[in-house]
Amino acid sequence: MSMPSQRLRPEPAGHPAAGAAPARSASPAAGSLPAVTVIVGEEELLVERAVSAVLAAAGSGPDVHDVRGADLSPGELTMLTAPSLFGGECVVIVRAAHEASAAASAELGQLAAAMPSDVMLVITHAGGARGKALLTALSAAGARRVDCPSVRRFGERMDFLRAEFARTGRRADESALRALLDAVGTDLRDLAAACDQLAADASGTITAQLVARYWRGRAEATGFTVADRALEGNLAEALAQLRWALAIGTAPVLITSALARGIRTLGKVGTASRGKSSEALAAELGMPSWKLDKIRQQLRGWTPEGLTRAHSAVAVADAQVKGEGASAGYALEHAIRVIVESRKER
Repeated sequence: MSMPSQRLRPEPAGHPAAGAAPARSASPAAGSLPAVTVIVGEEELLVERAVSAVLAAAGSGPDVHDVRGADLSPGELTMLTAPSLFGGECVVIVRAAHEASAAASAELGQLAAAMPSDVMLVITHAGGARGKALLTALSAAGARRVDCPSVRRFGERMDFLRAEFARTGRRADESALRALLDAVGTDLRDLAAACDQLAADASGTITAQLVARYWRGRAEATGFTVADRALEGNLAEALAQLRWALAIGTAPVLITSALARGIRTLGKVGTASRGKSSEALAAELGMPSWKLDKIRQQLRGWTPEGLTRAHSAVAVADAQVKGEGASAGYALEHAIRVIVESRKER
């Protein structure tokens, strides 16, 4: 018997939040909600939203017991689901059930197969091989499955941002979405909070200029911005961005990491097959086509010898900022000067 399944993914504007359970006015026993829901995935924000959707649909009446799988002792589930002296329903949430002991996992499977009429069970599971037998048992018991797959690719994160703004009835242009990823990072929780803040405080379409104004230090002076200006040969701007990045507290090791990554990416693109289209080459290298075009522009003026020299300068700077040098700022400034000089070499 297969487990009824859905994937928690961003939905278009005007649709209910992805993963939300149907509205319910009766008890779990009334059948408007499945007695057992298993939420599978490692994307914490999406998992939390799926759990919250089930609780919201269950209403405020049931008692809620929230436990971690690793903390479940044998027999504890029986105690949590035992009828109350005062009657009433309950919802039992078991988080990270893949961490449960074999005995606790077996009890979960048995409970799911014979649910008491006044109990609802919500289980979160990371997926994968660990605790796989429990997922099989829950599937056999007819549990509803909600998948929360990891959001890792650039396109998936862009889709997530579009959906977040759509949830608030707002729209952001493509450059704003990219600027937000550059400024805030890839953590979904941080991105969701940023979308909420922009949607609440601004009016009209969200633009890259608006993102830069809200996250000035982070959007304009990250390690990657320093690296971009250096690799483009813009010494004055690279040094200005470096000083600002250090002033707002950017760790020097993050800047050397960004410089090294930028140089490696230049080398990867520079040695890639030239007979392919931008889209095909971008897919082969695992990057969006707009980023490939940007890197190709940066490649102008670079030779293999120049990249080798620049990479050596970054390696020296990395060792110095990790304790071998007296001044991290001086080490980074010297590395940037060498990078720019290396680009000019023919």
